Amino acid sequence: MVISHAYDDFRAEVNLALVSKLEEFHILGYDSVSQNELWGYLTKKKWRKPKEDIHIYEIIADILAVKVSDFISFATIESYKSAEFSLDDEHELKELLK
Repeated sequence: MVISHAYDDFRAEVNLALVSKLEEFHILGYDSVSQNELWGYLTKKKWRKPKEDIHIYEIIADILAVKVSDFISFATIESYKSAEFSLDDEHELKELLK
């Protein structure tokens, strides 16, 4: 089941802004960030509560204002949420504490 975001209709129109931001990430050494991951950050974090009467220039401004540190923090928290991590296995616990 795919849940769409209110701004998904704008994605094709703001594609160049996404590409530009990803190029900035690549220049700063973050080559593994994909367009889908960046869009996911925007829809889940930055645009958690979408505005009904948003203009395309506001969406582009939000994309271009993304800081690498904010994205990395979000990605780290998301990975912790989705990671299958447990301390039930004694061997895993010992490896973690090395």
